[in-house]
Amino acid sequence: MDMKAFWDQNKIWLSIVLGVLVLVAIGYSRDVANDTNITVAVLSASLRASTPLVLGALCGILCERSGIVNIGIEGQILVAAFVSFVSYSRFGDSLGAESVMALPLALLMGLLSGAAMGWLLAFMSVTLKLDQIIGGTVINILALGITGYYYQQGLLVPSKLQAIEIPLLSQIPVLGPVFFNNGVLTYLTLILIVSMHFVLYRTVWGLRTRAVGEHPRAADTVGINVYYVRYVNVIAGGVLAGLAGSYLVLEAVGTFERGMSSGRGFVALAVMLFGKRTPFGAWGAALLFGFASALQTQLQFFGTIDIPHQFIGMLPYVLTILVLAGFVGRTRDPKALAQPYSKE
Repeated sequence: MDMKAFWDQNKIWLSIVLGVLVLVAIGYSRDVANDTNITVAVLSASLRASTPLVLGALCGILCERSGIVNIGIEGQILVAAFVSFVSYSRFGDSLGAESVMALPLALLMGLLSGAAMGWLLAFMSVTLKLDQIIGGTVINILALGITGYYYQQGLLVPSKLQAIEIPLLSQIPVLGPVFFNNGVLTYLTLILIVSMHFVLYRTVWGLRTRAVGEHPRAADTVGINVYYVRYVNVIAGGVLAGLAGSYLVLEAVGTFERGMSSGRGFVALAVMLFGKRTPFGAWGAALLFGFASALQTQLQFFGTIDIPHQFIGMLPYVLTILVLAGFVGRTRDPKALAQPYSKE
């Protein structure tokens, strides 16, 4: 294998390794005032920032592998975040702030709202056969309008999910605090990445999903229900996007603000493309984008570079533009992507 082919196949993880090595080389020190290991802080923040991105990318992978373009991930994340926030606030008031049921119920409501938005996209794309780009745009606009109109200031949530430290594993230098001292939803995301890879490439359902995305007519000929496969995958993708929105409210931030998805759904699409529509590739790309986000936060916090903070805040979005413009390469789309299917 020549160097160009090796780079094309492994460029995501090589970029991450290079970034981490640079960070370790120039930043593995302790801030005397705060006694904080900068390297561990940046890597931990990278993982946290990558979590909603990889969940959104997994949503896109499920949809596009079955032939449906989903640019409504942003709206699905935003609606789920809003529903989780309102549900947690209401359940906390009715069941009591100390109730252990309030938070799981709020998470369930967020997942159901994501599933509902996925069903709406599937209905428009599969049943009505509308243009899938327009369908996703409708979801984004609808989500922004609904969450902005019904948002009420003053709502509070009892608490947010706290990090769970895994004994022994969390003591591993550098990687231990990064991967084994996180919240439940972060651990669940890591499990979902592995599970998604297994489902797509090691199960009959994954084979049917990819067949429907590549050649729905042939899949229909051998008895696969194309409509059913697309509906299930788009709705399941909505659940993953709903988990991303719930993560923002229940584990990452603990509150809700208008437009708090902040473009994560669109960045997730770039992550999906950069990752070649594979779960592990998407995770590597999400870590790379999360690293850029965490790095710009640390640069602003420590004042490492004396330039306006707006320019530092542009780092993740500049990286998105660069990836889409020059580093994605030629990604092969599923042959039936964005093509409505009709039985003869």
